[in-house]
Amino acid sequence: MATKVYIGGGAGFADERPDAVEILVGTLERRNGPRYIILETLAERTLALAQLERRRNPDAGYTPQLGAFLRPILTRCVTAGIRIVCNSGAANPRAAAALVFGIARELGLEGLRVGLIEGDDLLGMVSEQEIRAWPTIEGLPLGDEPLIAANVYLGARPIAEALNLGAHMVITGRCTDSALVLGPLISEFGWTETDWDLLAAGTLAGHLLECSAQVSGGYFADPGYKDVPDLGRIGFPIGEVEADGRLVITKADDTGGLVSTATVTEQLLYEMHDPAAYVVPDVVLDVTAVRLEEAGPNRVAVTGARGRPRPETLKATLSVEGGFLAEGEITYAGPNALARAELAAQVLAERLRIVGIQCPTRIDLIGAVSSFDGDSGTMRRRGEFPNDGEYRVRLAGNAPDKLTADRIANEVIGLYSTGPGGGGGVRKGVTGRVQTRSVLLGRDLVKPTVEILAEAPL
Repeated sequence: MATKVYIGGGAGFADERPDAVEILVGTLERRNGPRYIILETLAERTLALAQLERRRNPDAGYTPQLGAFLRPILTRCVTAGIRIVCNSGAANPRAAAALVFGIARELGLEGLRVGLIEGDDLLGMVSEQEIRAWPTIEGLPLGDEPLIAANVYLGARPIAEALNLGAHMVITGRCTDSALVLGPLISEFGWTETDWDLLAAGTLAGHLLECSAQVSGGYFADPGYKDVPDLGRIGFPIGEVEADGRLVITKADDTGGLVSTATVTEQLLYEMHDPAAYVVPDVVLDVTAVRLEEAGPNRVAVTGARGRPRPETLKATLSVEGGFLAEGEITYAGPNALARAELAAQVLAERLRIVGIQCPTRIDLIGAVSSFDGDSGTMRRRGEFPNDGEYRVRLAGNAPDKLTADRIANEVIGLYSTGPGGGGGVRKGVTGRVQTRSVLLGRDLVKPTVEILAEAPL
């Protein structure tokens, strides 16, 4: 039985830096004992987009960056005994596994074993009528919008099972982010389903590592108030977890960034609605008695996590089509720029009325006030800003269909020849939107499966 496990947080979202993972692997290669890399690449919205992509192409629907993450590290990890756990399967874990085996063939890597976890996709197990009847706990009630996806958050046990069966790499779809860390700890330490304090400690480790560099100074720096050295070379985090639940957060060797009680505190409270009851499928975590202590340069010891029995229900995310976001921008700079930008905004507002746009729209003057203003622009009209300067006019609309969205965005393009003088840097975009709602369902409805693959799945 292992006494200490090293787990590196290699990705906190789908478009993370692949080179940071290589550096992290380099550090883990110099450690002894069980070692893991986790890739957390799945948000609610990205999963829904992956489901749409799978509809268009049955061989797609996994994290597009997965290949970029794996090519530089796969052989090194297998050779060094560093196991990889990821939720990059998204809407299509089986296709992700096929990609991994294709990369292994490119690299001449033989003997790879991939653990495949499925069972989070509820559309294949529960009727849409039944899904629509579940009450929402977050988001607007479900109407008659087309249902794109319904995925339940799986826990850590299937990951542990796949590792116990000898997988070099585990691929899941939707699971709780922290399960990517708790799964290896359950596998290595043999924690039971009622070791609540230990499961809580493992969940806390996962929560601190799941957002990659956020715990090592990313999304923390504020010059003059919270300085972080060498942010361009920020090191991704490593958790050192012992069998009794003791945890040290540190980072990759010889990198920038910062691990301190302040950075760990910020990540500890990140997306935590109730510090006394952070609910995941395996346990209810209470962090109100957690203590942080500097244990050396860029090392913070974390103790005091407490756990209570797991919930009787599981959370699922429902994704529905949400119309289209229309955007267009144009810049006015130099003498009298503010007056020209205001005139452009007036023209756009009038044009929307003339062509009969009824959906919600918003016009900003970036450089005056925009982030803090409402859709009405009241703060901008009451404020005083330099007339000479640089202002970017942004028009956005929440359109019910793509045709309407294109029409809104094209009004900004039209300012080239019909608006104030000197406009430049025009761009437009139309993006399909996905809305999500959260529901709770009984555990008995969820049957995760674990399969060990030694070759690409059919």
